Amino acid sequence: MFIDDGSDIRVFRLEADGGPISTPDDASDLVGTAWSHQANLVVVPVRRLDPEFFRLSTGIAGEITQKLVNYRLRLAVMGDISEHVSGSNALRDFVWESNRGDQIWFVADEQELAEKLALRAARSA
Repeated sequence: MFIDDGSDIRVFRLEADGGPISTPDDASDLVGTAWSHQANLVVVPVRRLDPEFFRLSTGIAGEITQKLVNYRLRLAVMGDISEHVSGSNALRDFVWESNRGDQIWFVADEQELAEKLALRAARSA
């Protein structure tokens, strides 16, 4: 699903149902899909990410996020990751640092994403 909110951010929301995103090739497919929609922010539901994404030692999160960032795409992971974060200080720190920036966000729901977008728009104005 594609959303144009009228700002310089064009959002592509990946459907909740579908195959898992678990490899750099999956990330490449995501890049192609986002580009075909002229999007620059990709919203991926938590349930679409391979659970290994949340184990930073596997390198999957780094490979996927780096692929998107290399192609100048922002990533928002949407959904409840509290179970993953509670079991990993490294993941908690990664999420915290990511949410301070502008490229990768972890958001609980649509409202939190809208708030992040509004804050970004206010800073850009």
